[in-house]
Amino acid sequence: MLKSYFKIAWRNLIKRKVFTTINILGLAIGFGSSILIYLFLNHNLSFDEFHANADRIYRINTEQHRDAIEYDPSVPPGFAKVFREDYDYSEKVAKIVFQSGLLIDIDQNGNLNKLKQDVAYVEQDFFEIFNFPLQYGGDKVSLAAPNTAVVTEEMALVMYGRTDVVGANFVLENDKTITITGVLKDLPKTSYFGHQVYVSFENLVDIFEFAAEENWGGITSNLECYALLRPNQNIAGIEAALTELPKKYRPNSKSKHVYKLQPLSDIHFNPDYGGLDPILLWIFAIVGLFLIVIASINFINISTAQAFYRSKEIGIRKVLGSFKQHLFWQFLSETFIISLFALSLGFLLAFLFLPSFNDLFEIQLSFKELSDIRFVGFILGVLLIVAFLSGSYPGILMSRIVPVLALKGKLKHSDTGGATTRKVLVVAQFAMSIILIASTIVISRQIDYAVNSDLGFDKDSMVMVAIPSSIEEEALYGLKGRLEQIAGVEHVSNCLSSPGAAESNWGTGMRYHTRPENEEFNIQAKLGDEDFLETFDLELVAGRNFIKKDTLDEVVVNERLATKLGLSSPEEMLGKEIAVNGARMKATIVGVVKNFHNRSFTENIDPAFIAPRSDAYNEIAIKINGQNTKHILEQVDERWSQTFDGYIFEYRFLDDRVAELYEREQRYLSLSKVFSGLAILIGCLGLYGLILFFVGQRTREIGIRKVLGSNVGSILTLFSIDFVKLIAVAGVIATPLTWYFMEQWLQGYTYRTDVQWWYFVIAIGVVMAIALITISYQTLKVATASPVKSLRTE
Repeated sequence: MLKSYFKIAWRNLIKRKVFTTINILGLAIGFGSSILIYLFLNHNLSFDEFHANADRIYRINTEQHRDAIEYDPSVPPGFAKVFREDYDYSEKVAKIVFQSGLLIDIDQNGNLNKLKQDVAYVEQDFFEIFNFPLQYGGDKVSLAAPNTAVVTEEMALVMYGRTDVVGANFVLENDKTITITGVLKDLPKTSYFGHQVYVSFENLVDIFEFAAEENWGGITSNLECYALLRPNQNIAGIEAALTELPKKYRPNSKSKHVYKLQPLSDIHFNPDYGGLDPILLWIFAIVGLFLIVIASINFINISTAQAFYRSKEIGIRKVLGSFKQHLFWQFLSETFIISLFALSLGFLLAFLFLPSFNDLFEIQLSFKELSDIRFVGFILGVLLIVAFLSGSYPGILMSRIVPVLALKGKLKHSDTGGATTRKVLVVAQFAMSIILIASTIVISRQIDYAVNSDLGFDKDSMVMVAIPSSIEEEALYGLKGRLEQIAGVEHVSNCLSSPGAAESNWGTGMRYHTRPENEEFNIQAKLGDEDFLETFDLELVAGRNFIKKDTLDEVVVNERLATKLGLSSPEEMLGKEIAVNGARMKATIVGVVKNFHNRSFTENIDPAFIAPRSDAYNEIAIKINGQNTKHILEQVDERWSQTFDGYIFEYRFLDDRVAELYEREQRYLSLSKVFSGLAILIGCLGLYGLILFFVGQRTREIGIRKVLGSNVGSILTLFSIDFVKLIAVAGVIATPLTWYFMEQWLQGYTYRTDVQWWYFVIAIGVVMAIALITISYQTLKVATASPVKSLRTE
């Protein structure tokens, strides 16, 4: 019985190959998009941190309660030892400290290979908490001794060209010779830990003394602390007990610490602590659903449109003994065959576009991830649901046709579902397309506003060049002088980092003038030499710049500090002393600069001070004139390499760094553009199918109208007006929905653009223009044909 259904269905599909092709293409795009979205969601929802007791692993975070709450995925360096020795909640506690861009030298048979690599310094117990599988080096990772390291297989290949490198040596930061004691199996792409070089914690003091010491003076986001808890622990009770630690170890700090235990699984999906924003996953899932729904709507529209003209076929089948259920399953079989072909084509499309998808979102998805049983269940579920939903409604309509009326040609369009149902579905389809296009415009405008607005400092043609941390002040200023002599270099400043978009924001407590206690808020340290203000074009609104001296006794602050201090004007701060960094830095305020954005537009401008401190400089900021940039950078490289022999020259343009602050939004935008285009493409296919069908059935009417004097324009208007009305209705529905959700999205930005009415005019206009082009293409072919030919068509 089932075999006969498919044979009949196949013959019917062959007869209507044009409409069959349109349905297959529409569904294929929906299926292909769903496969890519599944890969993305599976990649981000999966994680494996190599431990059978992963449910007992927690990261300990800090909530800093000041005038606002700040969430830091870190604790003071001294916390781990106290938690390990003074409490009995855990089996193991370990710290890991991340350092980026460290220099590694590998000597292979006299050939020196240099590379920059992110390095993680870990305590030995880290590998007891996370059971990273070893490929070479025994049964257990051993990093207890100083000057030891483990690497992954992938990293071993990069460094040595082979994987078994146990016993090999490399030099870290031109200083310490490190011996590799083990090689780890490559970490899954879904792992939270992406570092491929792990060095003994004993070596951290050479790189980052603050994080290596057992102190409670502050926290750094580079340091994370993990604990493997004993079974059946009360997390709330542990957090309550930890409230005593700030009182004991930070009694005079105005920054109130609250320590929180975060489950391992939550690390991936908690944006407060740098995890993936779940909203992005929801957007992907909803967009995938949109595309499948739009493709299914196309199928239903075309199928119901054809139902009226297949009435005689249905009538004959009923007269010959077919029952309703037979006809229903026949049409469902047709839908299943189309869906099966569409799924096969969808796989091909997904395979072809996977590399571009990976490039777009900077991930490494693979079709190997489709081999698990979850995907098989997912894709079969989608196939059956789409086939059933798309085929059941047309099947029910056609199985209800009365044979006598069908054979006598007395059926009305309302007997096969009518125009109302199709109009509702077309409106829904257009509304989804308008929502996607309007959302794309809003996201694009907000990113443009953030990146191109006046940030309060000059970011154009600004080159940030990294410098080694061990440089002597005399050599650094000597290099600065040689760089200033290069034609095309306008200004040079040694600094910790740029005023905004900084890779290293240093927040610290502050006490102002004669006030007896520290302020409730932190102040950002923007350390730089006397040319910092001029190089970044920071505008002085009061006072003067500090003067170059051997001691730090003068600072410049921003206007925001006056606001936070409750002062009536920036001038009131001039001549007043501030003490920062636990009063280890004291200086007099001699100038006030205009506010500048030091974070993304999602956050408020911080109070900040600018002061010289050569031992903290990480970069050289070079303002160039933008002409012959390549030649200028070659000369900068030459002079830099003469000063830092044995290091790797690296630079970045500041405007690129600013753009990276909005990497998440750029992905939203890319996502919106791609899937808006796909939604429109699917809609055009369905619309083309409907128009092709309707024009074909009204060819004779067109011929009569031409004979009676109608011109091509009036005929085109006749066929277009109904669709224009449907698009207008779709716009009325889509506009308030999109306006509401985009307003909610923009609430996440302290500095934001507004949703404008003309965004929706553009979105509706785009959909209308594409629809009219689609309609016109097929209608004009018939409208410009000879009336004689049209009148002979029935």
